[in-house]
Amino acid sequence: INWCPSCKTGLANEDLEDGLCERCGSRVEQKPLRQWVLKIRDYADRLIDDLDALNWSEHIKESQRNWIGRSEGSEIEFNLPADGSKIKIFTTRADTLFGVTYLVLAPEHSLVQSLKSQITNRREVDEYIKAVASSTAIDRTTEKKEKTGVELKGVKAINPANGEEVPVWISDYVLANYGTGAVMAVPAHDKRDAEFAKKYNLLIKQVVESESAEISDYGTLINSGQFNGLKSEEAKKKITEFVGGKITKTYKLQNWVFSRQRYWGEPIPLIHCEKCGVVAVPEKDLPVELPDVESYEPTGTGQSPLAGIDSWVNVKCPKCEGAGKRETNTMPSWAGSSWYYLAYGANGISNFKFPIPESQKSWQPVDLYVGGAEHATRHLIYARFWHKFLFDIGAVTTNEPFTRLVNLGVILAEDGRKMSKRWGNVINPDDIVERFGADSLRLYEMFMGPFDQAIAWNTDGLVGMYRFIERVWKLSEKVTKDAELSIAGKQIINKTIKKVGEDIEKFKFNTAISSMMILAGEFEKEEKIPLENFRSFLSLLAPFTPHVAEELWSRGTLDQGGGGSIHESMWPVYDEEFLKSISSEISVQVDGKMRGRVTASLRTTEQEALSFAMSVPAIGKWFVDREISKVIYLPGKLLSIVTGAGVGLDSKGKK
Repeated sequence: INWCPSCKTGLANEDLEDGLCERCGSRVEQKPLRQWVLKIRDYADRLIDDLDALNWSEHIKESQRNWIGRSEGSEIEFNLPADGSKIKIFTTRADTLFGVTYLVLAPEHSLVQSLKSQITNRREVDEYIKAVASSTAIDRTTEKKEKTGVELKGVKAINPANGEEVPVWISDYVLANYGTGAVMAVPAHDKRDAEFAKKYNLLIKQVVESESAEISDYGTLINSGQFNGLKSEEAKKKITEFVGGKITKTYKLQNWVFSRQRYWGEPIPLIHCEKCGVVAVPEKDLPVELPDVESYEPTGTGQSPLAGIDSWVNVKCPKCEGAGKRETNTMPSWAGSSWYYLAYGANGISNFKFPIPESQKSWQPVDLYVGGAEHATRHLIYARFWHKFLFDIGAVTTNEPFTRLVNLGVILAEDGRKMSKRWGNVINPDDIVERFGADSLRLYEMFMGPFDQAIAWNTDGLVGMYRFIERVWKLSEKVTKDAELSIAGKQIINKTIKKVGEDIEKFKFNTAISSMMILAGEFEKEEKIPLENFRSFLSLLAPFTPHVAEELWSRGTLDQGGGGSIHESMWPVYDEEFLKSISSEISVQVDGKMRGRVTASLRTTEQEALSFAMSVPAIGKWFVDREISKVIYLPGKLLSIVTGAGVGLDSKGKK
């Protein structure tokens, strides 16, 4: 397993970041230790296939597909003539079987130990195994790392396709827990195998001919006996059948290492009895609670700190009532986060139970889940697996936990790096609230950039938010019941109501705030602001600046004597007619000839439209020294003007 020498506990692959413990940053070691695991690989196909129906970002889905790493291929056995044992390999390229020139085992493969009596260079092999033990799976499989290995001298395997004898090696680039822990090497058609073969002067044999220069490409078989001339895809199945292999699948995803050798974490509810074996704690005794301790420092012995607390460990076996001992490993922190959302509908964890009662089923599945992209291959895989298991046993009613997923970007420090105590660049929100107020902080976080993108913090940006809130406060002094907005004001407030509502649904909070700033600017041009319009403005602001909006709402006449909270008021409704008129252009004709276009709303009056037209030089010149005898006005479409007798100007401005 992965072992953190600093935290002194085992870790799952998902707990690592670039081979380091995600909690303390220490380089992880490999250590043999018996562990409880959850059989997440049994759900690998469903975890991949069911992604298609989810309303999630494609890059999150692809991250999960890659992490689970499903490969379809063939299992084929190579005989070891010395003792009759077999090496089982998994390959996606059975069409290249005739090109195998050596086999590679993971250094931890069980056969390496069972073949010790045949290996003539045992000291060299043992030293290599010891050296590899300190490397993580990520370290060993990175493309940039130079591949190393040692031949198991004295051991040969037989290629089942052609009966040829091939050497057997161990190498760090093969992992014991991926596939079968053994690979067939075809250096003519695999880049990694080719690099290894060239380094150790091993045979390279071409068996596929392709038009491309890429060694991994598919093509037509050569040097492959009776299969010569077949295309790669067809040959895969036929060669697998020919050597007695089988078509199967494998996964990068490993069963979930579920034990932690630390105090904090949910106790695993099992009791070990010498007579009965492992016995589950009866449901009436759940949950098992952690004991009070003076110290919960890890032991480093491979056991949890709980192992030394005899009064907690020693209990009766629930089955035979003989002497028993509690399981002292605890669950990882992911255990609680894999199902907590189910308890929201229960009005408190103490009211929660399986199966989900009828009254709580409407809470499933979660309609919208907001989370960080860094959880793509951790919490979001674990929660989906957990939920699917609960679905299979009838404890929940849906196959997936989260229908829609929206990712949020990380707020970086002002230096552009991730905030960390290590770098001393952490922003304390308490300091910001004390200086600028909670609403300014909230507003800035939503305004600083797109919701799903990483953005660097800039304290100076808070000043603009603070000033905007001051402007809103000042606008409240202009509110009156009997005022009426200008046409432009009505257009903008209706446009803003529509845009803010849509932007909130789409998590475009930054552009919603921009729209409200524009509306505030329009209000500042008005002598008076109608009460109803300002109430609508505050309702739009309430999700962004809840404290300021609530305070202004409750003052004077803004709540219209209702005494209720703004957060319980109705969301404002926009007038569709004003939206249609925001950028409507109308044609202007003078004496039957098209002379230009002007922008006007559907609610622009005939006199207003005429004034707009006459103020445009290219149109107004046709009215010089002429009287208007008739006007035909179709709002939003046409303004036709007929002039009377008099002196006019030609197109060159001459009388």
